[in-house]
Formats: sequence, C-alpha cells, structure tokens
Amino acid sequence: VRALCYGCQLAGGALAGPQASPSGLPGSLLAVSAQLSACRTVLRLFDDFAMLSYSCGYGLGPKDEDGLVRGLSVLCNLASQLYYPCEHVAWAADAGIIRVGSQKWWTLSTGFWAFSLLLGILRSLRVLFQLRRKLRQHEGASSPPSQKEVRARVKAEVLSILTDLADLSNAIHWLPPGFLWAGRFPPWLVGLLGTISSLIGIYQASRGGNSEAE
Repeated sequence: VRALCYGCQLAGGALAGPQASPSGLPGSLLAVSAQLSACRTVLRLFDDFAMLSYSCGYGLGPKDEDGLVRGLSVLCNLASQLYYPCEHVAWAADAGIIRVGSQKWWTLSTGFWAFSLLLGILRSLRVLFQLRRKLRQHEGASSPPSQKEVRARVKAEVLSILTDLADLSNAIHWLPPGFLWAGRFPPWLVGLLGTISSLIGIYQASRGGNSEAE
C-alpha cells in the first residue's frame, strides 16, 4: 500500500507538472494517493501495541551491544512510540471525534517521526563504523563466511540509511514552513522519495525472508 501510495503521487505529480490543481489522469492519481495515505493513517491506529511490544522486547538493548548503539536504539524506539498517539489525536481531531486543533498534533507526530529517522541514521552510521573496524581487524585472518556476513550487514545498514534519509527528507517537508525545506517539495519529489524508501523496504523484507528460508 505504501509503495502504491507514493507511486501514484510520483506519477500524478510528474504528469501534472507545475499545475496547482491538476485534472484528468494526474488529478486522479493524486486523489488515489491521498486516499491511500488516509487509509494508511487509519491502519496505523492499530500499530501502537506492536511497537510497544518491540520496544519492551528490546528494552535497554543486549548487554554485549555497543553502548552508543543501544542508547540511540532506545531513543529511536521512544520517539517512534510517541509518534503514534500524536498521529491518532490529529486523525481524531480531523475526523471530528475530538474537539482539538489537529495541526499542532500533526506537527508533533511528524517531528517525532523525523527525530526517530535521524536517530536511526546515526545508529546505522555507528554500526557501519564498527563493522568497518571489524573488517580491518580481521582482514586476511577472518574466514570467508564471516567476511560475507559482515559485508551483508554493511549492505543492510547502507540501505537502511538510504531509506531513512529519503523518509527524513519528506518528514522535514511536512513540517511547518520556515524550517529547512519544509513545504518546498513538489508532489512528484515527495512521491519519488517515498517510492525509493518503499522499494528498498520491500527489497530488505524479501532478502530477510530468503535468509530465513536458507
């Protein structure tokens, strides 16, 4: 659904060009994208407990894990956990379920999402630094399977960084105007970044499934 949502936005935005209110096929594609986005917002109403379960399962992280990685992971989990209720309040306000202003809650939820993505990027960079050091230490002495495993982890972290960077770019775009490039992206660019992150996510999920099967 995510890939389709951003794909429609990419196609609709590209076909619409500079039109402020596109009609025809571009307008239809953008309308489909908006509806799918609303659908995803509703589906996320049920994600709190899954996120809470993951956060509790991780806790303060494995004792043998790097302290900085653990700290960044815990903060990332906390930011992700706080993102959901803020978005739920914003959605409920827009739906007329509760009588509060929704804009500040949308901003707050987007801020938590952006903060979580930034922490994820920093965490992946730290892991990459450690993996690079491990490769140097065991160069020439490590067995081929070990080298292969480390390189696979490096690839996974690089892909995670690319995904988070694409999503972070969009998250900043959705913050109130005046902050960095907030509000300046055309629809096609938002769609492109979202499509890239979605496709990488699908690729990583498929690779994870293949690894388990092996």
